[in-house]
Amino acid sequence: MLSQINAGAVLGIDAFPVEIEVNAGHGEPKVIIVGLPDAAVKESSDRVWTALINSGFRQPLGRTTINLAPADMKKEGPSFDLPIALGIIAALEDISTDLLPRICIVGELALSGAVRRVRGVLPITLMAKKAGIKAMMVPVENAEEAAVVDGIKVYPVRNLREAADFLNQDIKLDPYDLNIQSVFEANSLYEDDFADVKGQEFAKRALEVAVSGGHNLLMIGPPGTGKSMLAKRIPSILPSMSLDEALETTKIHSISGSLKSHQALVARRPFHSPHHTISDAGLLGGGTNPMPGAVSLGHNGVLFLDELPEFQRSVLEVMRQPLEDGEVTIARAAASVTYPCCFMLVAAMNPCPCGYQTDPKRECRCSPTQIARYRSKISGPLLDRIDIHVEVPAIAYEQLTRLGKGELSSAIRKRVVRAREIQQIRYKEQPGTHCNANMRSKTLHRACRMEPAAEQILRTAMSDLNFSARAYDRILKVARTIADLEASDLIESHHISEAIQYRTLDRQLWV
Repeated sequence: MLSQINAGAVLGIDAFPVEIEVNAGHGEPKVIIVGLPDAAVKESSDRVWTALINSGFRQPLGRTTINLAPADMKKEGPSFDLPIALGIIAALEDISTDLLPRICIVGELALSGAVRRVRGVLPITLMAKKAGIKAMMVPVENAEEAAVVDGIKVYPVRNLREAADFLNQDIKLDPYDLNIQSVFEANSLYEDDFADVKGQEFAKRALEVAVSGGHNLLMIGPPGTGKSMLAKRIPSILPSMSLDEALETTKIHSISGSLKSHQALVARRPFHSPHHTISDAGLLGGGTNPMPGAVSLGHNGVLFLDELPEFQRSVLEVMRQPLEDGEVTIARAAASVTYPCCFMLVAAMNPCPCGYQTDPKRECRCSPTQIARYRSKISGPLLDRIDIHVEVPAIAYEQLTRLGKGELSSAIRKRVVRAREIQQIRYKEQPGTHCNANMRSKTLHRACRMEPAAEQILRTAMSDLNFSARAYDRILKVARTIADLEASDLIESHHISEAIQYRTLDRQLWV
């Protein structure tokens, strides 16, 4: 008999429908899987056969042909185990086929018949809803992830026997219910708060400006001055994610396998900090079956590169295009995959190899050649793509021991949200532009109108400090953000002065 099961496979951050056809016929006992399966899918026959036996089901006696359609799309991963097993049982007429046309099934099988969690459940569920399928059968550990999609029933199963009994209508399973609002509320509290940071008012102001406009930022200072501590608190002042942003971010983390068990959504903006030994493929994504890289795992959040000069120069250089485009394309012979990577880049570094060149109390032992070699690892074009460069000096003992806390992250976030709202209104007719950092060139001069005194200050700075054309654009964008924080339509002289202050640091250190 022939049976048909609805399943799905992931391509990029989206999924496509896969129809699994199982035919149990006569002939020599043999299992054939066709339809461009990868190694994990080919190996599923051994897992499925053992799971069938240990779950008390009979096996086909003759030739069993399993087709994964469409046959011209490669199928990857173990998520086809459960639908293949149920397809075999249906082909042997041991379960009813009444529910099969209306349900999509994914899951990996253990040899005992237990159903294990798989990657990519959210994009497959979204695909199933778009295809008009009314229900999903998923592993228990993926139930919350699938239930995020409204308008489709999610039935979690623990083992193969339970799945078959449900399809046979011998048992009843209740659809998993999820309150998305409660998920967002549970992720609205942060353990790390800017109130815990003593001193560093200038750096905190720079971070507020950077977050308000979505600007990339570089912190430079000796070891132990709080660069990493400041960076880890950035998510606490970022605006809350919308549902669409959360869904897109969750799809990336689901595909990469970084979504935790029983996690419904990535409802908090991600903070991803790769180690400096990361490779090009680890940063941008890649592999035989292209997976998202670090830049995509930071999508809609923060990508923090600590000890920036310790990264391989080639790794840093390949990041320049994703910084501009907001997406990364991984090309392979079989297919080309595009992952979104719209993130706020935050980096930290020491001023020299030993770290103490700008420390007033410790002596720097680095030679000029060593310092020049250390700084040359960061190219000028990459620095031009970082809007704000801020010095983080050593903290005096009196600042560390003073009583009282600094300003709460919640108070800073209110100002950030107000500035972002101004920008959303400004760019509402420009799709893809959400904040000042990704303002288009044709919008720059219309949105960044300056008073004459501000224009004169900028003209003098461009001439005296030898800024590049890209740095000129960055200064205007940062000044526009500072003006938005004050709800000012016109960029005034003190806005330009502050923006230039965030650009002169790299010239002081690199010239």
